[in-house]
Amino acid sequence: MNSRKDQLQALDRLLTIMDELRAECPWDKKQTMQSLRHLTIEETYELGDAILDEDLNEVKMELGDVLLHIFFYAKIGSETGDFDIADVANAICEKLIHRHPHIYGDVKVANADEVKQNWEQIKLKEGKKSVLEGVPRSLPALVKANRIQDKVAGVGFDWEKPEQVFSKVQEELGELRTEVSAGNEEKIESEFGDVLFSMINYARFLGVNPENALERTNKKFTKRFQFLEAQAAKLGKSLKDMTLQEMDVYWNQAKMND
Repeated sequence: MNSRKDQLQALDRLLTIMDELRAECPWDKKQTMQSLRHLTIEETYELGDAILDEDLNEVKMELGDVLLHIFFYAKIGSETGDFDIADVANAICEKLIHRHPHIYGDVKVANADEVKQNWEQIKLKEGKKSVLEGVPRSLPALVKANRIQDKVAGVGFDWEKPEQVFSKVQEELGELRTEVSAGNEEKIESEFGDVLFSMINYARFLGVNPENALERTNKKFTKRFQFLEAQAAKLGKSLKDMTLQEMDVYWNQAKMND
């Protein structure tokens, strides 16, 4: 691995390249924080894909793309005189020190859960009116639900045992079934949302990240379905011309190849 000196030199090299691109490249010169925003989101999702695939070389490459964006925003900030990369780094350093009094102060904690509780309490003392202020409005709903539940659990608003949460899941499923039987479309949507919310909460108690779990299932389903398509093509058939029984044969073969 690289030494601390080599790591700092690499960061300085990236700073220099960022300065040069901003000064000389027509595309880089015209970028703004607003124009970069959607690209940053895309890069973050690509990093997430690499992590799920456990492709460490790709993780390294995608981290580089994200790091470039951080340096890009900092460069733009320096041009307007608002902040530069040192301000960005120092701000997070101060936040980390302030929010880890069990490391940089005299607070004692017994485990990671107490660390999380202290973190949320400190944020409230910093002026936040709600522990949920830190949940971005634009997060995808599944990720947002997970973060909401994690945040409120950090201040003690939580179930005590996994069995209680599973009972809640069953209760919500029963209420959904009732509304489906009644044919009440508006209430069906509401109850379906409650089922998803309770399942996401249960995942937290199981130590499962629901976003990762669902995405792994998405990838698994995609792989199996594409196998099915490939087998149909070998037979010169279209899937729409195959019976469910025929498709099921190849689907089971795909499952054996997982």
